[in-house]
Amino acid sequence: MARQVGSQASMLGKVVWVCLLLALVVVVAVGGLAGCRPRTTTTLVIRGSDTMVNLAAAWAESFMAANQDVQVSVQGGGSSTGFAALIDGSTDLANASRPIKDSERQALQAKGKTPVEFTVAYDAVTMIVNSTNTVGSLTLAQLSDILTGKVTNWKAVGGPDRGITVYSRESSSGTYAFVQETVMGTADFASSARLMPSSESILQAVAQDKTGIGYVGLGYVSSSVSALGVAKEAGATPVLPAVTTVLDKSYPISRALYIYSAGDPSALGMSFIEFCVSPVGGRLAEEVGFVPTK
Repeated sequence: MARQVGSQASMLGKVVWVCLLLALVVVVAVGGLAGCRPRTTTTLVIRGSDTMVNLAAAWAESFMAANQDVQVSVQGGGSSTGFAALIDGSTDLANASRPIKDSERQALQAKGKTPVEFTVAYDAVTMIVNSTNTVGSLTLAQLSDILTGKVTNWKAVGGPDRGITVYSRESSSGTYAFVQETVMGTADFASSARLMPSSESILQAVAQDKTGIGYVGLGYVSSSVSALGVAKEAGATPVLPAVTTVLDKSYPISRALYIYSAGDPSALGMSFIEFCVSPVGGRLAEEVGFVPTK
């Protein structure tokens, strides 16, 4: 009887050890699987200026390459679109090719947020014409007359005897607002102006239209069109848009490019902004055709 009890106890001990061993295997296996799980990805959303889309995309690609756990989403649509998204909270940062308007600032403040502005690059708004056009430069006054529809034939400014077709960005564009303020003052674009959804569409339209004139950021200019020199006034020397003429402020239609946040940016947002103005970000800006801050 004692031998039978001892045998049963021995068997029970073996069962207990087997159970403990199996439990240990399960714990190790679960721990190993947990360690194999993919790391969490953090997303940074950036919306706004169409002028800055290519530049921001280049920054985002390089930033993500250096930060494997980060996903940066860049969307265009215009500076006004970026500010609207900042106000309604659907973006982390807003790209802008113009300063924030008072109405946009007030809308943010109404939600308890103060807009914070960061200058991340510079640009020359470049006036472009069809490559067959013999006009090589215009004064700011002549540009104003053309864009407002006061002058409708190239012959009036020394060009061929043909009509003028104005290609402009839509009113949501920061470049639209900047050109209107810098070149035309309080006047509006001609009612006949053809409003285009992007800088790329203006470039393509002018390249195909012998009567066309439009404007794009310096980084969009290509050999398919001719860039005009711009003189501040009659008798002044026309200046062509270039990195050097932006830096020395001799080109009349130069501007800063901005990133805005609603209140202080997040740690990730600040890290991205710091990257944009770093030496690496500056070289990328030059490669895309813009002017770095340093």
